[in-house]
Amino acid sequence: MDKKELFLQIEQMEERLGSTLADLGSLKKQLVLLMEENHRLTNENQQFRKLLKKDASNEAKHQEGKETPVIGEGYDNLARLYYEGFHICNIYYGHLRNEGDCLFCLSFLNK
Repeated sequence: MDKKELFLQIEQMEERLGSTLADLGSLKKQLVLLMEENHRLTNENQQFRKLLKKDASNEAKHQEGKETPVIGEGYDNLARLYYEGFHICNIYYGHLRNEGDCLFCLSFLNK
């Protein structure tokens, strides 16, 4: 084996090591992305479990008859709009109430 062949073999090894290093860097980037996604999904899963647990406990309480259904923020916003003088019924939604109470709006609020 002469010096030229030896030099060629070293160059080929160097090229293979370079491509292996590039592949390793690419795998590392993919791993980082997967770990970030896993962390995000784990947090999201925990939040969903809390919501499910909370909903299950609220449903159990509701079935026992000890508690009335939970009224949400949307209901509060609609009630506030109605008491500010706007219609919240599907017929006149958003229009000003000029003639007093609206039976459609009141029936919606009392559901």
